[in-house]
Amino acid sequence: QDQLQQKIICPGPVTCLTASPNGLYVLAGVAESIYLWEVSNGNLLAILNRHYQDLTCLCFTDDSSHFLSGAKDCLALVWNLYNVLQAEPSQIPDPRHVWSQHSLPITDLCCGFGGPLARAATASLDQTAKLWEISSGELLLSVLFDVGIMAVTLDLSEYHMFCGGMDGSIFQVDLCAWPVQRDRTFQTERENGKVFKGHRNQVTCLSVSTDGSLLLSGSHDETVRLWDIQSKQCLKTMNHKGPVTNAFIVLAPANMFNPDGKPSVPLPKFSRHLHGTESSDEPGTEGVTLRLGLHQQEPGQSYLEKAERMYSQMYSTREKNLVGDQEHLTIQVSELEEEVSNLRKINKDLFDFSTRIITKPAK
Repeated sequence: QDQLQQKIICPGPVTCLTASPNGLYVLAGVAESIYLWEVSNGNLLAILNRHYQDLTCLCFTDDSSHFLSGAKDCLALVWNLYNVLQAEPSQIPDPRHVWSQHSLPITDLCCGFGGPLARAATASLDQTAKLWEISSGELLLSVLFDVGIMAVTLDLSEYHMFCGGMDGSIFQVDLCAWPVQRDRTFQTERENGKVFKGHRNQVTCLSVSTDGSLLLSGSHDETVRLWDIQSKQCLKTMNHKGPVTNAFIVLAPANMFNPDGKPSVPLPKFSRHLHGTESSDEPGTEGVTLRLGLHQQEPGQSYLEKAERMYSQMYSTREKNLVGDQEHLTIQVSELEEEVSNLRKINKDLFDFSTRIITKPAK
């Protein structure tokens, strides 16, 4: 039996939860608020209150630069993670886009590949699934069904969009169908070969395998089904003791079947108070923590270590009693200050350049 690593106490029931693909951040929806934690130290970095009703779904882009939120207020919001992290605790940053074309609550979200240039799909009880462009916020496609849509996903090539209905049906929408129309109606009678039938209750979750040949679905009928996409045949049914709320296909970790495998870095205690405020659990931990992956670390001193060494040397030199050559000490301090200033400028230029690349809108 898996042992509990960490228990996060939240101010209310969590309606949706997701982690960034790079493993640095965790998002949780509690009532109409979005909570953002940093995994490495457990700091609560932001509480976003831009929805008017309870959150229903959250998801990150594949590069972790943006995240999307959907709620019962019929709104889907696109957030720039950089803007959220840079905002003052007393301020609520504005989302990059507000998608308000749905007329009933949002039930699911899905992001394709491409980071800020990716496409995103939204599902709603208004019987539509919509496809959007994250960079421009433009609506690319709206498909109308004859039932409310509870789940949506895209295959990796983004040739097909799969939508799970309240009646248990799963619909396959061809995104490259000709002629191209922004508003389409999925007519089950005419497109019977593009419907997966087997669930007896609403479909709650969908996931496509990496090779695009298999579709995984979960339902309130207490089953998880694995489908062959080409033939629409159910290959396997897994029974559960209650409604299935979430299921997805993921590549197995290397140590998944190792009985002695344990996480190399334990999770810290997640804070219940906003980082940087007076009520923070750890008022002494200020600043930004930067951690490089193992593949990015090089032997010898890193840039941060060198900067820290120079800072400590500079301040220790200032605090020394000026015994000896006053002129020599002044020159040494000036050289160190100039070096630190140059490093700060280089760091700022690199940061501004990478920010412009990440947030550059599509042409």
